[in-house]
Amino acid sequence: MQKTIKTATVITLTLLVASSLFVLIQYAMVRTSTPQFCATCHEMQFAYDTWKSSTHVNNRHGLVAKCMDCHLPPVEDTLSFYPAKIYHGIKDLVLHFTNEAYDREKSRKLVYETFNNKYCLKCHSNLLYIPDKRGAMLAHRSLIYARSGYEKKCLDCHENLVHKPTEFYRYK
Repeated sequence: MQKTIKTATVITLTLLVASSLFVLIQYAMVRTSTPQFCATCHEMQFAYDTWKSSTHVNNRHGLVAKCMDCHLPPVEDTLSFYPAKIYHGIKDLVLHFTNEAYDREKSRKLVYETFNNKYCLKCHSNLLYIPDKRGAMLAHRSLIYARSGYEKKCLDCHENLVHKPTEFYRYK
């Protein structure tokens, strides 16, 4: 009887600690996943300002692509998403607090090199049906069905789509 009560107590405490830890981690992930949070570091202010004035925020569909949508694996891919988010968060914190000079161009090149088209294709999934823009449709077909050795990145054509300084909001 004593052993059963002790086992039940250990299991209950373990579940309580585990669920509390899960809730705390999830809360932290949600709070740190907003563009406004990203903009709290001065290094990200340029990216935040240019994002706010881009068509990824201001468009006729009313959709908003947030930082994580383009810069991290899909949330549904949990085994890739959480490690990538933690890695980038720690990296950005270390750079911020060690006062290393932030090189925007170097960072941009690194993002470009490691960029994966699946980040764009999360939202832009219907690229092969653009009835009023045949050229765009054909260009996207060569991206999606690329022959071996002819692979392209979305950024090859859309490099300055979001983080481009403008003096006005671009509505589309």
